[in-house]
Amino acid sequence: MLIQVALPVPIDSVFDYRVVGDALPAIGCRVRVPFGARKLVGIVVAHIEHSQLTQNAIKPVLDILDELPIVDEALLKLAYWLSAYYCYPLGDVFSVMLPTLIRQGMTLDYRQLCWQQLRDATDEDFSASAKKQRQQFALCELVINSHGNSHSNSHSNATKLVSEFALIDHGVEPAYLKKFEQKGLIAPVYQMPSLPKLAKLATTPLTLNLQQQQAVQKITHACQQPHYEGFLLNGITGSGKTEVYLQVMQTVLAQGKQVLILVPEIGLTPQTTQRFAERFEAQVLTLHSGLNDIIRLDGWQQCRLGYAQIIIGTRSSVLYPFANLGLIIVDESHDQSYKQQDSLRYHASDVALYRGFQLNCPVILGTATPSLESLYLVQQGKLTELTLTQRAGDAKPAAMQLIDARQQAWQNGLAQSLIQAIRQTLDKDEQVLVFLNRRGYAPILLCDACGWQADCPRCDAHLTVHFQPVAMLKCHHCDWQQAIPNHCPSCGSSNLDPVGMGTARMVEGLTELFPDVPVIQIDRDTTRKKNSWEQVYQRIADNPKAILVGTQMVAKGHHFPNVTLVAIPNADRGFLSSDFRSPEHTAQLIIQVAGRAGRADKAGLVLIQTLQPENPALLTLVREGYLSFAQQLLVERRMLGLPPLTYACLVRVESKSLENNQQILHQAIALLPSRQHMTALGIAINGPVDAPMAKKNSRYHSHLLILTKTRHVRQQLLSDWWRQTIALPSAKYARLSIDIDPMSWS
Repeated sequence: MLIQVALPVPIDSVFDYRVVGDALPAIGCRVRVPFGARKLVGIVVAHIEHSQLTQNAIKPVLDILDELPIVDEALLKLAYWLSAYYCYPLGDVFSVMLPTLIRQGMTLDYRQLCWQQLRDATDEDFSASAKKQRQQFALCELVINSHGNSHSNSHSNATKLVSEFALIDHGVEPAYLKKFEQKGLIAPVYQMPSLPKLAKLATTPLTLNLQQQQAVQKITHACQQPHYEGFLLNGITGSGKTEVYLQVMQTVLAQGKQVLILVPEIGLTPQTTQRFAERFEAQVLTLHSGLNDIIRLDGWQQCRLGYAQIIIGTRSSVLYPFANLGLIIVDESHDQSYKQQDSLRYHASDVALYRGFQLNCPVILGTATPSLESLYLVQQGKLTELTLTQRAGDAKPAAMQLIDARQQAWQNGLAQSLIQAIRQTLDKDEQVLVFLNRRGYAPILLCDACGWQADCPRCDAHLTVHFQPVAMLKCHHCDWQQAIPNHCPSCGSSNLDPVGMGTARMVEGLTELFPDVPVIQIDRDTTRKKNSWEQVYQRIADNPKAILVGTQMVAKGHHFPNVTLVAIPNADRGFLSSDFRSPEHTAQLIIQVAGRAGRADKAGLVLIQTLQPENPALLTLVREGYLSFAQQLLVERRMLGLPPLTYACLVRVESKSLENNQQILHQAIALLPSRQHMTALGIAINGPVDAPMAKKNSRYHSHLLILTKTRHVRQQLLSDWWRQTIALPSAKYARLSIDIDPMSWS
């Protein structure tokens, strides 16, 4: 008996093996097989009668790891589609899709890891300095008592059990569970989970306006059929998109089906996550990259077996198996973090649409700033657009105005009229949000005497000046860091000046201007540590009169109820970038950040400081809104033959020299059909060219861009050509990758 196995190797092929004995592993089961000198775990993808290999060349299967398939038919079809569409080896696709412990061959235990409390803690259990341990155990006790299910150990002893997933989801750290077990305070219990009861409403739904009602009715109709339909829920910030999600979910959950909600980043959307969990009495599962391997496997099993009813996760959650999925929601669907930037370069929104089609369930793409790709799908009739133009309650959208900074005095990167607007807002005991999408103190360290600049020795990039937590020059591309010199390495001058404005410098400048007002910095540097977000939120809540300075993190769904003014000091940079997508992304950020201004009874104002007030794109955005701006961009993209009106593929090569990259890419071009034939098919080849940042992390990067008029032509062209390209002898000395539908050409 012969089988074909997908293995985790960078070879776009499956491998034939012989099964010894009568036990034939089902398709979707794991097997352990010899591969060269190694033993690998792979997935059985086919049973075959004949092989092109000789009988002696076919090696035997060493071990069958599963009695029943762990990869069902739907997941197998998804893997094949991902492999074909993104030109990625099937075995490596499974490496991305499956939890680490499954890939390593761990025996699946269908029981769930739970914890029970054995006794109360005493003073002897914790030293006087173990404050964190005491807090963690108190939290552990609270979760077990409030969320645990009764379980009988014997006829006379009943206790409560709570899953480890629930404990961690409520803030208990896994490391402390082991410590409490060693102290005899708690004990692990493995039990078969019971299928959850039908989800019930825990809180009363809000009253919908007419636009929300129409959206709920149309999506609910698709859920009741059920059939696949893609919806673009295009609603301004504060228009009640989340309430639409919740009321559609009510119908799906009542059918006993699961709901998958994708969010850009779990850590940045605690308020949204909490709303889903509070509305329903249901098994809510939160998935993200911060979970350990055991918890990740437990979550994967809960999705696959149907124990999880509401699944809230980041982009990789779209690759999970589901027992009975009835709805997929992609919140903030325009967000760039949905695109995987390495290995399998999939886009979660695109995969969500495919999965909805595959599993026959509706998909909602929700956003206030639709991507041009989504708007083009609406034009093609592939998505149904539903619009929400009214803010919830009596709130009005924030007014947007340009500040012409050319003829004004500046102070700390701000024009005088902008400073005055900030002062007036603070005088009303309201908050100001200053949006500056550049962390650090300053992007450049410059010598005033000779013009020397501090550059990264490993990248074609300047080193960013940081003064917190210590004074350092840091590269934001490769993480190189070094001390700030006292004298110029080129001329010896001591006149070294930080040039440009980062969030830390803006905080310093605003503190000088408003010494009695708290200035709160919100970026990766200040929210990196665990629980730091909670501390930031608390500072904002405790100081109704404050200035918040943040990067794009502040645009991701946060609710700052007392912010009435949003100041954007440097919007010009995004409209002048060489990246053709930059104006779209900049406009999305501006609108998303603008949505933080004004809620409920407080009117909002957005002031955009510019040195180019006549910029047509900026004027369209401010005067006519994002949709008019986006439609104008679509017209420009059509004229220039750019995505989404064409279909892109970007080949990246990195090696120790640009010459080597050029050689590989020229050889790859030689494998393509003739120029005449490609022109007839509407295929355009651009390159090879050096990447915008040619040197990064001590390696050199080059690109080849392929544009086609149809997706079908692109996929036909790539299917054989990419296999031939990575098989080139010269490719052994470089790293080659292919990016389908790239978000950036850098």
